[in-house]
Amino acid sequence: MSKPTPTRHAPQEVDAYLAAQEDGFRETLEQLREIIRRVARACSERVNYQIPIFSLKGDFVAMSVATKHCGFHTMSKAILALMNDELKEAGIWTSGTTLHIKPGGKPPVELLEKVQRARWTEAEAS
Repeated sequence: MSKPTPTRHAPQEVDAYLAAQEDGFRETLEQLREIIRRVARACSERVNYQIPIFSLKGDFVAMSVATKHCGFHTMSKAILALMNDELKEAGIWTSGTTLHIKPGGKPPVELLEKVQRARWTEAEAS
């Protein structure tokens, strides 16, 4: 079995993933996708490991649905450690490299953009 190509661009897979989600979750994920596309215009997107993954040189960020939250996967423990206080103040719970965002509300756009820009800088340096 061959390994998936990280730069494969398949936005229709992400569209299908979003369409399959319940109201509230879908809207939150669509907002996350918009933020990702705005900050990382050159990224490709696809579904891999059953979640939408956005790639630059390699996997950059991802998003997913869980029972009670939407996940924004930064793929960086360092960024979450640096921004831990800000994230807590915004009411965002974290675990590992994932931000847990309540579905149906308005995510903290500016903070998520800041997290993603930090991830962009980290990815460009590697």
